[in-house]
Amino acid sequence: MLTFLAEQPILLLAVLLLVGAALGSVRIGGVSIGPAAVLFGAIAVSAVAAASGIRLELPHVVGTLGLVLFTYTVGITSGPSFFSSVRHGWPVMLSVTLAVLAAAAVAVGLGAVLGLEAPVVAGTFAGALTNTPALAAATESSGDPAGPTIGYSISYVWGVVGMLLAAGWVLAHRRRDEPPASPPLVHETIRVDRTDLPTIGDLLRRHGDRVVFTRLRRGDEPETLLDETEALHEADLVTVVGPRDVVEAVATWLGHRSSHDIALDRHELDYRRITISNARLAGRTLAEVDLPARFGAHVSRVRRGDLDLLASPDFVLQLGDRLRVIAPVSRMAEVSAHLGDSERGMSDINPGGFALGLTLGVLLGLVHIPLPGGGFSLGAAAGTLFVGLVFGRLGRVGPVVTSMPSGAARSLSHFGMITFLAYAGTQAGQQITAAITSDLGWKVAVLGLVVTTAAVLLLVAAGRLVHRSGSAEHAGILAGAQTQPAVLAFADERSGHDTRVGIGYVLAYPVAMVAKILVAQVLAAL
Repeated sequence: MLTFLAEQPILLLAVLLLVGAALGSVRIGGVSIGPAAVLFGAIAVSAVAAASGIRLELPHVVGTLGLVLFTYTVGITSGPSFFSSVRHGWPVMLSVTLAVLAAAAVAVGLGAVLGLEAPVVAGTFAGALTNTPALAAATESSGDPAGPTIGYSISYVWGVVGMLLAAGWVLAHRRRDEPPASPPLVHETIRVDRTDLPTIGDLLRRHGDRVVFTRLRRGDEPETLLDETEALHEADLVTVVGPRDVVEAVATWLGHRSSHDIALDRHELDYRRITISNARLAGRTLAEVDLPARFGAHVSRVRRGDLDLLASPDFVLQLGDRLRVIAPVSRMAEVSAHLGDSERGMSDINPGGFALGLTLGVLLGLVHIPLPGGGFSLGAAAGTLFVGLVFGRLGRVGPVVTSMPSGAARSLSHFGMITFLAYAGTQAGQQITAAITSDLGWKVAVLGLVVTTAAVLLLVAAGRLVHRSGSAEHAGILAGAQTQPAVLAFADERSGHDTRVGIGYVLAYPVAMVAKILVAQVLAAL
């Protein structure tokens, strides 16, 4: 059976994914490791085959394809939030860099005590921090493929398990003052008590665009939609949408909450969810789409994935977004036709933009960055992540839509991730038995254990005590600092697919990738 699987790589991939799915569904104490089980299942199957003299592994191109699918779509989904996070996220990047350097210092010091040669130390460092490009850099720098590979193979498993345990601990110990992922949006009808005729623009400036004003009822007049120039009169009824605390603050300043919910009156104005499937609108802001001028319609919120987001003029639309539209009853059908309102918009992977992003990302990863004594390349994973972040933020470049529906991106990301984990598992499983039983086995195992643990402790302490990161973002930072998709998959599932996990991951991943590649070259040359 194993010999047959060795000759059928596609069937082997399917079997490994099936084994991983079965293991991932097992719960111990109410906890499962989810998709990360694919990695450990592949290691076990490959190690059993190796013990029988059978080389059971997936082609390198399969692993690379899975990895770039994963990193590109993580970038696409995180891009809209990443660049705003960078402004306050640079301390996290600095902490990740310092943790990598500290782990390298521990590797050099303890490696000398254990009498290990520099190539073995460099490989152990790469495995303890689970970074294959760093292994490649160490191998090239040392000119010795055996030493780094032995170190990497033995230390890799604890590198994954140790950071999985850390991410699980972080998610299980939330700070008491930690805010929810995205404050739920509410709507209230407020009766105006003020007599100084405040305008909607005044209110928006006062509350930092954290609310949306939609409907107005004045006396016996028909309901109308609001714009920034509208002045509010005493006894007006106005509908406000936003986080509960902000809406309550608006109600207190403007008047009081009314017992009448004018949104329930659908005679003049109606509301419904409409899906963006018109590709011409993807990558455009709500201001550019300009529904008020075209149809006398207004958008109060946008549902992307499982999140309700407040609609603002500069909100960039993506295919698959579901808009809460308020419009005159007679024009709702026109609005629906203009936006598309097709389920296709939620599943369209946008082949043109997708292929362009992968192409540019892989090319970026091939660029050699020269440094004294050598240099390095980012690799396909980091290259596609960078391009994905930019494409996700832009949404459109000229006529080319660069974004992707949230559901489609998540599906591609999940498939890419488990495919890469299956590949990585077969690579590690082939080498792990021979490496452990070698003369260097126990020394490398001790060194890998200490290096991973040192990095874990530093990163956990920095996140909790210095940055005071939320548990979801902190778990993502741990996964990104370890450049390990299995940890990301675990954290994403345990957090209920909290988007802040992805934000933390993309904050830490690029700087961790570059730092590990550079440090591994230095360690191998010592």
